[in-house]
Amino acid sequence: MCGFVGILQQPILSKKALISDLACMTDTLIHRGPDDAGVWGDERMCIGLGHRRLAVLDLSASGHQPMFSGNKRYVIVYNGEIYNFPTLKKELENITDIYWRGHSDTEILLAAIEEWGVEKTLPKLVGMFAFALWDLKEETLYLARDRMGEKPLYYGINNKILFFGSELKAFQPHPKWKGQINQNALGLLLQFGYIPAPFSIYQNIFKLLPGTFLRISNKDGWLTKNELPEAISYWSFINIAKQSAINQFSDDPEEIVEELERILTKSVAGQMIADVPLGAFLSGGIDSSLITALMQANSSKPVKTFTIGFHENEFNEAKFAKAVSEHLGTEHTELYLNPKEALSIIPELAEIYDEPFADASQIPTLLVSRLARKEVTVGLTGDGGDELFSGYTCFTRDPRRWSFINKLSPRLRNSISLILRKTPYLLFDLLLLWTRPFRPCDSGRGSYASSLLKFGKELQCKNFVEFYNFRESMWKETTKVVLNSQQISPISSILHTNSEDNIVELVEYMMSFNTIQYLPDDILVKVDRAAMSTSLETRIPLLDHQLVEFAWKIPLSIKMYNGEKKWPLKKLLYKFVPESLVNRPKKGFSLPIGTWLRGPLRGWCEEMLDSHFLNDGGYFVSPLIRKKWEEHLAGKHNWAEPLWTVLMFQAWLKHNKL
Repeated sequence: MCGFVGILQQPILSKKALISDLACMTDTLIHRGPDDAGVWGDERMCIGLGHRRLAVLDLSASGHQPMFSGNKRYVIVYNGEIYNFPTLKKELENITDIYWRGHSDTEILLAAIEEWGVEKTLPKLVGMFAFALWDLKEETLYLARDRMGEKPLYYGINNKILFFGSELKAFQPHPKWKGQINQNALGLLLQFGYIPAPFSIYQNIFKLLPGTFLRISNKDGWLTKNELPEAISYWSFINIAKQSAINQFSDDPEEIVEELERILTKSVAGQMIADVPLGAFLSGGIDSSLITALMQANSSKPVKTFTIGFHENEFNEAKFAKAVSEHLGTEHTELYLNPKEALSIIPELAEIYDEPFADASQIPTLLVSRLARKEVTVGLTGDGGDELFSGYTCFTRDPRRWSFINKLSPRLRNSISLILRKTPYLLFDLLLLWTRPFRPCDSGRGSYASSLLKFGKELQCKNFVEFYNFRESMWKETTKVVLNSQQISPISSILHTNSEDNIVELVEYMMSFNTIQYLPDDILVKVDRAAMSTSLETRIPLLDHQLVEFAWKIPLSIKMYNGEKKWPLKKLLYKFVPESLVNRPKKGFSLPIGTWLRGPLRGWCEEMLDSHFLNDGGYFVSPLIRKKWEEHLAGKHNWAEPLWTVLMFQAWLKHNKL
C-alpha cells in the first residue's frame, strides 16, 4: 500500500522547482509509505509524479516508484494490490519475451499496459488500486481507480494546475494551491456524515468514481479551458445489478453456498499473498469471523487477530470475538476503549481524515489499526458483507415502515403529521416520562419524542426514495443550516425504483444505494485513512469484483432465506464456527458518543460549538446548531449524530487554519 501525488500544468517550470514542489507534496504522505520515496518530473511537459511506498510485495529496490515500463514509454505511481498478478505474469510470458527486474505487481501492471494499453488492461485486473500513469509518447495522463473504490483518488484543477493524488493534504504544500471550501459539499457532510462522490470538501476537486479512468492530454487544451474530460467507465456496479436482476440464479440454496465458498476461499487465499506479516480484524460478527475462519483454514500457523472492546456492555462485542478466536485457534489481541482514550484520539482525526469525516466509528477503527500495526503490516477485514448480502437492519425495517405509511390516505397522513409536528416537546416528554426506566442510558429523556417528530416528517414523504433519503439524513434540511448552500446530487441520485410496495425492489434499491455510496465514501474511507495513518495495509476479500458479481445474482429470497439475513454467509460460516457463537444482533463499531458528548468530551464540544467560532467562518446558521447542542445537553433529545458532523467540520477547519 502506498500514496502518490502529482501535478500537470501549462507554464514551464525549471526542473529544480518542479522536483522541489513534488518532494514537499510527497512528504505529506509518509504515513502511507514509510519505506521509500521517489519523485519524477518532466519540465518540458510540466508533469510531475511523487510516491511514498509501503513495501508489501518485493521488498527490494526493484519495487521503487515512480517506475518506468520496460520500453520507457510509461511511468507510473500506484497505490494498491493486484491480486491476480501471477496469472497476468504467466499470460504475458506466453505472448512476449520479458526481462523482469523484480517481482512486484507494479512491474507486472506496467508490462500489461505496455502490451495491451490502459483500456484493455483495466478489465483484466483483480484487486484494489488507484494509479496515475504518464504516457511519454502521447503526452497523456491516465488516472484510474478500482471497481469498488477501495483506494482513494482525488483530482481537479486549482489555480490552472491539475492536482491529483491519494489524499487532499498532499496538495496543500504546493505554492499555488488555494483551497476554497465547497459549501454545497459541506451540506452533504451534514446530511450523510461523509462527502459522497464525486464531490470533495474543496471546490473543483473531485473523487474519481470507482470503476472509471480519466484520459487527460495537454494537447487537447483541458487546462487552458479550465475543465476536464468525463471519466470513462470500465466496470459499472449499476450495470452488474441490472444484468443480475435478469439473470438470477435458480440453483438450490446449498449449491449457491458451495459456489460462494469456492469464490470467497479463492479471494481470501489471493489476498493472503504478502512478503510481510499479516492478520485480521475480528469483531466476532458474521463477516469478520468468516474471513478469519477461511484465513485460518489456509494457514499453517495461527492467524493474528485483533479487536476493540468497550466497557459499556451494550456496545461491546469483544467477548464474542474472543470466543470465535478461541474456537478457531487464532493468536488474539484485544484492547478495551474508554472515554479518555477516545478524547486523546479526537485531536488527530482532522489530520488523519484530511477532509471532514463524521462516522464516529472512525475512533475504534483507528485504535484497532494501531493495535494491529504493532504486529502485522497487512490486515484483512470483513467489510462489504452487509451491502452484498442484505445484512443491515434497515433493509427489513424501512420497507415495512414505508409500506405502513403508504397505505394511509394522504389526508390522514397530513393530519397525523401536523399533530406530531405541532405538539410541544414538553408534552411528549410528560406523556412518555413513564417509559424512562426502560430506555437505554444514552437515549436521554425525550428521545422517543424525537422519534415521533421524525415520524411526523416521514409521513410527508411522497415516495420511497424520498423517504429513504430522509431516513439516511442526519440533518434533514441542510440548506437551512449551511449558509449560501444549495442541494446537490451525489452519484447515488441515479438510482430509482418504480415500486412503492414491492419489498424485493425496495430492498435492492437500498442495497444499491449502500454499495455505490455508503460503502466507498464512508466505510472504505474510514478503514483506508485509519489504517494508512499507521502504515497498515487493509484488504477486503468480500469486495473482490468476481464475488460482487456472483452475490448480485443470488435472489433476495436466498440472501434472506426464511427471513434470516445474510443466510449464505452464515451457512458457510457454520462449517467453521458453531452457530451459537456468532448468530446474534449486530452491534458493529457503535460508540456511546451521545453520553460522551455530555460528559468527558463536553469541554471540547463547547470549544467547537462556541457561537463565535461557528459564526467566524461564515458557514453555519449557528442558532440552529446551538439549539441542538443545548437540547442534547439537557437530555431532551439525542442529537449525537448531527452534532458530530458539525464537530468534525469545526475540528477540521481549526486544524487547517481556514
